[in-house]
Amino acid sequence: MRIALARNTLLTLVATACLATTAGAGTPTPLGINRSAMPDTVRDWGAFNARVWRDGRVFIAGQPDSAALVGANAHGVGCIVNLRTPSEMSDRKRVPYDEAALAASLGLEYVSLPMGDATHPYTAAAVDSLAAVLARQDGNVLLHCTVGWRATHMWVAYLVRHQGWSFPEALARGEHIALTESPFSGLLGRPVTLELAP
Repeated sequence: MRIALARNTLLTLVATACLATTAGAGTPTPLGINRSAMPDTVRDWGAFNARVWRDGRVFIAGQPDSAALVGANAHGVGCIVNLRTPSEMSDRKRVPYDEAALAASLGLEYVSLPMGDATHPYTAAAVDSLAAVLARQDGNVLLHCTVGWRATHMWVAYLVRHQGWSFPEALARGEHIALTESPFSGLLGRPVTLELAP
């Protein structure tokens, strides 16, 4: 059974990036990705809402606590890219510190690319903004959201849109990081192949 994904699904960001005209033509930014191996799980880096994965010089993660952010320097991180929305980041019960201020005090570039609500939709422009950050940063970059799902979607879209990867190849990498397998196979009792709707 094949299911076509509409653009308003969870994979909207990836679909938009795949269907859009590829931006950033020319030489892709060198990221040190080993295409023959899946991203590594990082086990020696503080408290995050979820695991941390490393793909070349990009770390993909959930929300770091303040100690984990302080530990960014030990991992060669020079930039934090946060995909969480302003309302998420201002909730001091869930994020009990000012991430942007702490990053600045540590000498880290801090980039907010919020997405995931009606005010901050998933867009190809957000992928292009990430590409600009990665192009100007020589060091490692921490790309995070709440638990790593948005960050993984963004990473998959970036690989397709700016690194020239095929969608299936990039999606397989994302599934290794933090994209959950579709529940439809189990729910329907037979294998399901997901396709992007035109």
